[in-house]
Amino acid sequence: MHRTLALLVLPLGASFLAACGGGDKKAATDAAAPAAVAPAAEVTTADKGAATYGQICASCHQATGMGVEGTFPPLKGSQWLLGEPSVPISIVLAGLQGEISVEGKAYNSAMQPWGMLSDDDVANVLTYARSQWGNAATGVTAAQVKAIRDKIGARGAWTVEELKKTYPGAGG
Repeated sequence: MHRTLALLVLPLGASFLAACGGGDKKAATDAAAPAAVAPAAEVTTADKGAATYGQICASCHQATGMGVEGTFPPLKGSQWLLGEPSVPISIVLAGLQGEISVEGKAYNSAMQPWGMLSDDDVANVLTYARSQWGNAATGVTAAQVKAIRDKIGARGAWTVEELKKTYPGAGG
């Protein structure tokens, strides 16, 4: 407690002395100044995306991005993920139901909508997934997510047929 009080009083006293022309301002301030705090390490988009992926996506698509055969499709090499960014953004925001084919294999399950995630969270997790497991697609921006969110509104889950109709060429 005395140290905390000293940290508060010493700078005030030094400022008072300096303002009144008394004392050596630099010496008084240096003596009273607490040690500099190192800046926190910058958290990158990839870090944020990895965290969201681990919390939300990995339980189905696995940490390896390989999914679960017959149930949850892989993200590694998936043209649904790696093609036009509007497609995976739409899937993440509204969900997906029914059969989907990835790399010639059929998967039939339901992906819940994650529209409650912020535009930044969706952009970060998709940027992460589009750059992992050998994937090398462009990143996704929050502005792209917002545009799709505004376009599709609060719709229900997509089917493959709806995605292909809305986004010709979706899925490869």
